[in-house]
Amino acid sequence: MDQLTSLASTVRPEWLGRIDYGRAWELQREMFDQVLRGERPNTFLLCEHPDVITLGRNARTDANLLMSRELLEANGYQVFDVDRGGDVTYHGPGQLVGYPVVRLADFREDLGWYMRSIEELIIRAIAAYGIKGGRRPGMTGVWADDRKVCAIGVRASRWVTMHGFALNVTTDLRRFGAIVPCGIAEYEVTSIERETGERHELPDVAQRVVECWDGVFDRAHAA
Repeated sequence: MDQLTSLASTVRPEWLGRIDYGRAWELQREMFDQVLRGERPNTFLLCEHPDVITLGRNARTDANLLMSRELLEANGYQVFDVDRGGDVTYHGPGQLVGYPVVRLADFREDLGWYMRSIEELIIRAIAAYGIKGGRRPGMTGVWADDRKVCAIGVRASRWVTMHGFALNVTTDLRRFGAIVPCGIAEYEVTSIERETGERHELPDVAQRVVECWDGVFDRAHAA
């Protein structure tokens, strides 16, 4: 694990590179216990995964998985049932995935505030690429007009968080064709590359996200 250059004072960012989803989930669980016990500082894992479909606690697999699990695996996707909120999500190459494992007591013990803050973090980060990100009423995530560029699904237990966001950077958007992303059929997904016509390296985008962290999360200390 590599440290990212960071001015963030309230979280320790770590770049994992491309890592199997199951291993990243295992790391989150290990770090969750350490952060909960005060043995590790708030930690922000950033990474990329091979092709994988994850099913949240509210996943409607009958409607939103467009292939059987067997066919998904035959087409190169791993499949995981996970303990985050939300529906069906795809992760894959070219997508920046972020997993903050943080004590909300250090910020604000309010899960709704936390999710809106993650959205704000991404909105600020993608502004550097000329994308005006926004929200849609009643929906979670970050949007470029009516196209979803970032999905968010989190879990908090004893006010320590797991899981996080998936920001499409240079993602092959055709790989979303195996699912109804987040159970939303009426809107399409997009990426930074699609919106701008430019390709950016994931570590560089991860660095940009980290640089935006304190500007969003230090608000809690002043509230």
